[in-house]
This record gives sequence, structure tokens and C-alpha cells, in this order.
Amino acid sequence: MNPFKTLINQTAVYGLSSILGRLLNYLLVPLYTRCFTPDQYGIVTEMYAYVAFLAVFLTYGMETSFFRFYKKFDKPKEVYSTILISLIVSSSLFLLLVFLNLKEISIWVGYGENSEYITWFSLIVFLDTISSISFAKLRVQNKAIRFATIRLINIAVNILLNLYFVLYKGFGIEYIFISNLVASLTMLLLLFPEMIKTKWVFNYKLWRRIITYAFPLLFAGLAGMVNETIDRVLLKHLLENSETAMHEVGIYGAFYKLSIIMVLFTQTFRFAAEPFYFLQEKKKNYKKIYADIMRYFVITTGFIFLCVLVFYDFIKFFIGSEYHDERGFFVVAILLLANLFLGIYYNLSIWYKLTEKTIYGALISVFGATITIALNFILIPVVGFVGCAITTLVCYFLMTYISYYFLKKHYPIPYDVKKILTYLASSITFFIIIYVLNTTIYTNLVFLLSYICLVLLIEKPKKIVNSKPKSLTK
Repeated sequence: MNPFKTLINQTAVYGLSSILGRLLNYLLVPLYTRCFTPDQYGIVTEMYAYVAFLAVFLTYGMETSFFRFYKKFDKPKEVYSTILISLIVSSSLFLLLVFLNLKEISIWVGYGENSEYITWFSLIVFLDTISSISFAKLRVQNKAIRFATIRLINIAVNILLNLYFVLYKGFGIEYIFISNLVASLTMLLLLFPEMIKTKWVFNYKLWRRIITYAFPLLFAGLAGMVNETIDRVLLKHLLENSETAMHEVGIYGAFYKLSIIMVLFTQTFRFAAEPFYFLQEKKKNYKKIYADIMRYFVITTGFIFLCVLVFYDFIKFFIGSEYHDERGFFVVAILLLANLFLGIYYNLSIWYKLTEKTIYGALISVFGATITIALNFILIPVVGFVGCAITTLVCYFLMTYISYYFLKKHYPIPYDVKKILTYLASSITFFIIIYVLNTTIYTNLVFLLSYICLVLLIEKPKKIVNSKPKSLTK
């Protein structure tokens, strides 16, 4: 089968659970921003930032390691059981430490009177961590339908409980967290067949090899989460006016949700692309396939970027009027562009995973985290959450550039750089014109159509989806 069709089909199925599901979750944003004040929503934003960080810490690179060793090791079932046991043990230790130090942790994060928040979120992270490797197993076995079904059930439970507790009962923000906890427990129960059917074996020698591969990925993941979430944590502490800090965190969190379409696409693509890249490695002209995928990815994300900006005046009404702010358009645009570069970085990062030089991924991510922390400390006191958005863009752009630099030296892939830069430059130019001139939606539509025409003009010799690459037809 045409590898591009395989990737597109898998991306579409994973997208059903990720994009459709998260879009349904996204529809909760109007509920939250109308039922809760920005100060209250700021708490939700901050707590989920901690969860994202912990999720990476507790999986410690095991998901990518699973993809690498499942096909490489002659006993794939032992790979799954070894990693699963490892995650269960480490997550249980985490849960024990949290419960033993619950009061101190609650005071440290600033919620001493609401230690139940810490309890609920530690349980959520515990359940999601154990579920993660079973989802990885479904992905590597191409069981995308089952993957999507379980994901959608998880999301449906979460949404229905939110509607019941928040909209119908009028309960407070704590029931957002309770709804998530019940949904995570439901998800784990649905994944029990994957766990029970396996042969429970812990191969210590294999585990040591996996840990050696995964350890740099842990640092890369933690640094990546610093890049993605630390701004919402620092914002509360670095704003000059502490009385309005949580209000600003809530506003910024709502703006971040408006950039969700780009985030969803890049994350969904990553779900499908990571195992796909490993499977393509041994095929003829596989680097040409990687290069073409990158070009199509940039075309698509450039289109998404412009679509959100063109229709921003309509999209902003997804959040309550109390959250509307004149800084919104610029901040959302910068966050969209930042996540576009993050998606490019995801594509580039395959080089150090395939060559097992994961230390480079760790170093690049740590560099990005350093930039993120430094720039946030510099910019937040000056321009508030606008500085958070700018920092995110600068970080992901530099990480992309550095990864590409090392890729050329260690694992050259024939990317069509001229075409990629043309698409990026055109979409960014249209954004600058729209922002500076404050053009009407009709003018903006002309820019969107111009981008489409530019792509069709450049790509005219090839049919992106239906034709096979020349390298595969020889």
C-alpha cells in the first residue's frame, strides 16, 4: 500500500479520537468561561499544567522506547510486559509518596486549603500512565479503531460528567477534576484486555537496554513539558500585580485553547507518524518518503494557521465575553505559529530516534527549556502573557533549527527546503499584513485563497495523495 495513504488513513483514524474527541472537549471551554471567572479558570489552567509535566515524568520515555524495541526485539510480548510492569511499579511509588506528603505538596503549590486537588490529580496521572503503554501497543499493532473507540468513550464520559456537575448541578471547579478522574478510570478498565492477555514477564536485561534508550528521552520529555506548560505556572508568580495574576492566567489559558486546532493536528500527526517512521525505515527510498511527508505537513499547517486567523473574529466567541481581550489575536497567532514549528520539530526528531542517539533529543530539549525559563523571566514582567507566547515561538523555532543542523550532519534527509521556506514565508507574510493593516474578513479570504493557489501552482506536477512517489514505482 502507498505509504502516504497508510499514514493518512492512520492519521484520520487517530484523528477521530484525538481531533474529534478534543474538539468535543474544546466545546467545554465556552461552558467553563461562562460558568467560572478568569480567576477560577486560572486554577484549572495551572493544575493541568502540572499534570502534563507529571505525565511525561512518570512515563519516562517508555512510549517511544516501546515502538523501538517492539519490532527490534525477537520477543515483542516481553517488551510490552516489561515496560508495563516498570510503569506500574514506578507509578505506584509516586502515588505512595504523594499520599505520604499530601499536606506539604498542597502548601508548596499554593493550594493548602484544597489538598483534595492534589489527591485527584495524582490519581489521574497514575491511571493515565498505566494506560499509556497499552495505547502504544494498539498503535504499533495498527488497531486504530479500538484505540479510537476507547479514547472516545473516555472523552464522552468526561464531557457528560462535566455537563451534569457544572451545567446541570452548578457545582464548582473541583468537579472538573472529579469528572476527569472517573473518565481516566473508565479508560483503564477498557484497556484491561490488553493487559490481561499478555504474558506477564519482567526481562531485566531487556529493561536495562530500554532504560538506556529511554533515559535521554525522559529529559527531552521533561524539558519539552517545561516549554509547553511552565509559562502558565510562572505567570502567576512573575506578574507585578499579584491580585490579578490568576485572572491573567485564566485569560491566557483561554487564548491557548483558541490555538487548539494546530495543537490537535500536530499531536494527532505525531500519534500516527512515530510508529509509521519506524516501520518505513527498512523500505527502499524511505528518506524520500520522510522528506515528502515534511513538505505536506508544512503545507497543511500553514493552511490551518491562516484559517484560524481569517476567521478569528468568529472563533473568539467560543470563549466568554469576559475573556475577550485586545491582545487575543496576536497571542493566538503567535501560539499557532509556535505549534507549527513544534510540529516540524516532531518530524525532524525522528533522526535521533532512528539512530538511537536520543541524547541529542535530550540536549536540544534542555536547551529549549533554558530559553523558555530565561525569556519568561525577562518578558512576563514587561508584557505579561504576551511574553509567554513570544517565548514559546522563539523556543520552538530555535529547537527546530538546531535539530535540522544536527540532522544534516548525522542523518541527512533530502528535504525540499526551498519549497518549505516558501510556504512558511507566505503564510507568515499574510499574517503580518492582516495584523498590521487590520484587514476585513473578505480581504483575509483573498490571502487564504492566494496561499492555496500558491501551493497548487508549486505542487502541480504531483498529486499529493493519489499518486505514488517516483521512488516507489521504480
